[in-house]
Amino acid sequence: MITHPAYLVEPWCLRETELNLDILSQSESVFALSNGHVGWRGNLDEGEPHGLPGSYLNGVFEFRQLPYAEAGYGYPESGQTVINVTNGKVIRLLVDDEPFDLRYGKLHRHERLLDFRTGLLHRTAEWTSPSGRSVRVRSTRLVSFSQRAVAAVAYEVEPLDGDVRIVIQSELVANEPMPANGADPRTAAQLTDPLVPGETHANGTRVRLLHCTARSGLKVCASADHVVDGPEKTVLAAESSENLARLTVTSRLASGQRLRLEKFVAHGWSAARSVPAVHDQVDAALAGAVSTSWAGLVDEQREFLDGFWSRADVEVDGDAEIQQAVRFALFHVLQTGARGEARALPAKGLTGPGYDGHCFWDTEMFVLPALTYTAPQAVEQALRWRHSTLPAAQERARQLGLHGAAFPWRTINGDECSAYWPAGTAAFHVNADIAYAVVRYVSATGDDAFDQEVGLPLLVETARLWRSLGHHDHHGDFHIDGVTGPDEYSAVADDNLYTNLMAQQNLHEAATAAERHPDAAAALGVDDEETAAWRDAAMRMTVPYNEELAVHEQSAGFTGHQVWDFAGTRPDQYPLMLHFPYFDLYRKQVIKQADLVLAMSACGDAFTPEEKARNFAYYEPLTVRDSSLSACAQAVMAAEVGQMRLAYDYMGEAAMMDLEDLEGNTRDGIHIASLGGTWYALVAGFGGMRHQGGTLFFAPRLPEQIGRLAFTLVFRQRRLRVEITGTTATYALLDGEALEVGHCGDAFELTPEAPVSRRIPPLPPGPPPEQPHGRCPATRKAPQRRKG
Repeated sequence: MITHPAYLVEPWCLRETELNLDILSQSESVFALSNGHVGWRGNLDEGEPHGLPGSYLNGVFEFRQLPYAEAGYGYPESGQTVINVTNGKVIRLLVDDEPFDLRYGKLHRHERLLDFRTGLLHRTAEWTSPSGRSVRVRSTRLVSFSQRAVAAVAYEVEPLDGDVRIVIQSELVANEPMPANGADPRTAAQLTDPLVPGETHANGTRVRLLHCTARSGLKVCASADHVVDGPEKTVLAAESSENLARLTVTSRLASGQRLRLEKFVAHGWSAARSVPAVHDQVDAALAGAVSTSWAGLVDEQREFLDGFWSRADVEVDGDAEIQQAVRFALFHVLQTGARGEARALPAKGLTGPGYDGHCFWDTEMFVLPALTYTAPQAVEQALRWRHSTLPAAQERARQLGLHGAAFPWRTINGDECSAYWPAGTAAFHVNADIAYAVVRYVSATGDDAFDQEVGLPLLVETARLWRSLGHHDHHGDFHIDGVTGPDEYSAVADDNLYTNLMAQQNLHEAATAAERHPDAAAALGVDDEETAAWRDAAMRMTVPYNEELAVHEQSAGFTGHQVWDFAGTRPDQYPLMLHFPYFDLYRKQVIKQADLVLAMSACGDAFTPEEKARNFAYYEPLTVRDSSLSACAQAVMAAEVGQMRLAYDYMGEAAMMDLEDLEGNTRDGIHIASLGGTWYALVAGFGGMRHQGGTLFFAPRLPEQIGRLAFTLVFRQRRLRVEITGTTATYALLDGEALEVGHCGDAFELTPEAPVSRRIPPLPPGPPPEQPHGRCPATRKAPQRRKG
């Protein structure tokens, strides 16, 4: 955990004013740049010192063997691990033959600034070499939203104390040595030299490296070109070898002179195209970037982000840290999905190798909600990727003896690569999560073509899975047994409530979609008998409930289990999965992350307000939040039941997950789901937004620490702005046709001409619920980090 004020508190940027090697890895993650296709960790330009080098291409991975103590039918044969591709960030600097290495000499100033409005990462360093020569280095870096294959760096050097000889080495580096990882299962597998050398090229100011992966069979290429501005006698020379391509720039600078290098890097990969086709693709992208120019790329970046913030900004008055954190969150969520374009959205985005670069259910339930109402085109592409993996999911279902599709628990290319079946294969709820995201996207956009082409097949095949996985008992009630819900400390349980309710929605929506598109449904083999079976299963779905305790059960019989010994668990024994055997966790009442509590917000109509309050109070003392997915979900439900102080603390935990490294693993990449959950906690929690059918409903309520909350979102080709104070909510339609909106149970029509204000009725909270011993969320106080 970062225990000192590493970053300044500013509303539109993240600023680091000193180089602290103790948190270098965390800073590399939070300063990472990506567009969903290319990802560059925030490593220093010179390559060293570094915590964890990282350059990633979405979808580029290598196979690896999965370890099994004993073989078992249906176990995945191999895993997939994201690899560090060719690094185009490196610009080494020599000052009178001494390397510009900030661990030596005297560092007078070092500042990095990530600007959320421009998408640029700025850096300034002033340094005196061990021999006494002083220089100032300025760099600016971007990964382009407008040209998805392109990243670029502007690097400038000037002397501070007279003439100096400068050498810049702009490099492409492959197969960089990686630091050893620890025993934490959340880290990535270690692969040595994953790239097999192919072609190299160096000519003029342009260099290129092409490699292949040995087992996954991918061709990976990076190419760089340069524009150099320096004194008249500046000399350039290019060279290349198997794993290194370099442009060397040599110059002598007098006082007042500068040497500036603009570096354009294009990336590409393919599993199918030939080597010439891949390097031609990359060279074409590079030519486009150079033609656009550095200034043109900067302008395009700002234009793209201006559009995003006009429909996505969130304003928070009263907590400057949260104001910064939610914009940091939205910026990184956008970076994850903006140009993903039919590829997976990894749990760490393209900011680090954590979780081996895998995509989980996090995408559909925590990341896509924020994107659905701020950048819906990214959601369409993410769901098209799921659709493209449908054949693999159908084959997996057949392997398991089931109908329909069984989507993977964790994957990069669509194949299951979880070696632990209780938390992998048994977590069938991922099917319903995908269906939930499909329904939400179609309802929020009205995209009828997507609904028929992509949505219908996904809904049909996931519904078929539930009908074959579940069964009717002798009373006619429908059960889904032997599954794992969101809570990974309760595996292979019968009738997990979250799974059942989400499957119920899935079955109902699949039948409704088949009625909307009868011809397309018939082409998929759907008939009236099948849709009737879906509706019957949905209607008779089992919802576990303990009459004596008057609470819903997380799964059948869960409330009868022994309660975990929280008082006897030391603080250093969390997360529990690293210190206790799973069999012991599975048989106790202890919850890793919100499960039933998440179900109450995703399937809110299945519960009365009184049931929500009782359920929340019961499950709070059992939930240890050993997952970054938990705090945001608990924040939303705490707000709904009137526990505003608790909701505020949970929201703060989700928001500060990476800026304060609360889980101690931000070094491996930021927690994209928690960042998406920050938006969700503010908009769905304090804004009270619920999306039901084709209508948005709001039941806003602010904690006393926040004086005003305002947010903008898009819905059905309209832009809606909501502004909330302690007593009033104001709704304004910024553009688009009239829209029906709900406020605290009342519906009204909103037009562009007339904003509507409504009073917020009070909600007296019940007694504050308890948390497990030692696992209360940190009480949010005044910002601990310095204000800019």
